[in-house]
Amino acid sequence: MEGSDGLSEQVGRRVGIKEVAAAAGVSWKTVSNVVNDTGRVGDATRARVEAVIAELGYRPNLAGRQLRRGRTNTLALAVPWVHAPYFSVLAHEVIEVGSSRGYRVLIEETRSSRDTELEVARGFDVQAIDGIIFSPLELPPAEIDAVRGPVPLVLLGERADPDPTRARRTDHVSIDNVDAAAQVTAHLLDSGRRRLGFLGAEPPGAGRTGAQRVQGFLDAHATAGIEVDERWVLQCPQFSRPAGAETIEQVLPRIGQIDGLVCANDELALGALYALRRNGVRVPDDLAVTGWDNTEDGRYSNPSLTTVAPDLRAIAETAVDRILAQLENAAVEPVDALVPHRLLVRESSRG
Repeated sequence: MEGSDGLSEQVGRRVGIKEVAAAAGVSWKTVSNVVNDTGRVGDATRARVEAVIAELGYRPNLAGRQLRRGRTNTLALAVPWVHAPYFSVLAHEVIEVGSSRGYRVLIEETRSSRDTELEVARGFDVQAIDGIIFSPLELPPAEIDAVRGPVPLVLLGERADPDPTRARRTDHVSIDNVDAAAQVTAHLLDSGRRRLGFLGAEPPGAGRTGAQRVQGFLDAHATAGIEVDERWVLQCPQFSRPAGAETIEQVLPRIGQIDGLVCANDELALGALYALRRNGVRVPDDLAVTGWDNTEDGRYSNPSLTTVAPDLRAIAETAVDRILAQLENAAVEPVDALVPHRLLVRESSRG
């Protein structure tokens, strides 16, 4: 098929910059200047080159151009499970913030695999990304610092560092989990409940989210002068609905010993609500229940779920901006950034 000026329409293959230059009667450098809006190009020449680009369907090799400039405008977000409500909403927020900063975001699911987390910490061994936002489960901060590559990296999540005095190499963004756990525990204690349990503890030494939330639970009791019954600090193999339901089923014969239950996340709490409802335990009349993360299911559960709500947009903005700060200045000092949270009191703890 011939155009009005005799140019052949290119079908089935990619048009190169030299073909555009030949058709427009200019040098390839002039075409490059038009595409990249660089150099001096007269208005008439620019119009002619742009018309040929449209006629031939020329698409610049953006990846190659960005790599030559040292940027791909692509970030990676590595999370344990993309189907988990908290991480799916977090991914949405990071994508939104990245887009507002001119970046695409690729998602990697580590599935709590130590080997995959090591690969992420080392920078994936690729040149196609400008930075990594990483929520690890298995790797402690010190090990990530030891193995990380040169790719800008920001850690998410609440993992305690056994040596808080050591010099850190990696940015970290989280909420204050100890304070938030103390806040939600104090809410139950202030409502007159005195026999509380905690669902979602982790084995000693794990140092992950559960450990910090247990610490806040204990701190609130100490502040109130109330002793904690250690038998009701319940470990869970996973932070999931099935694990929450199964753990509650196991302790049902003694469930009357407590009048409040702080759960380490909403999924555990929703599993607990399911098991309690099936077994005739009334929430909140017999037992108040709280969660963590402010997931959509918790807002629509019956009863609706009291929860700790991290500011996910603030987490995403802080993480992306710390990546950009590292890109602008590789020597920038790492920060340990705390973002806001709030307690949302709903039906599951009222009454």
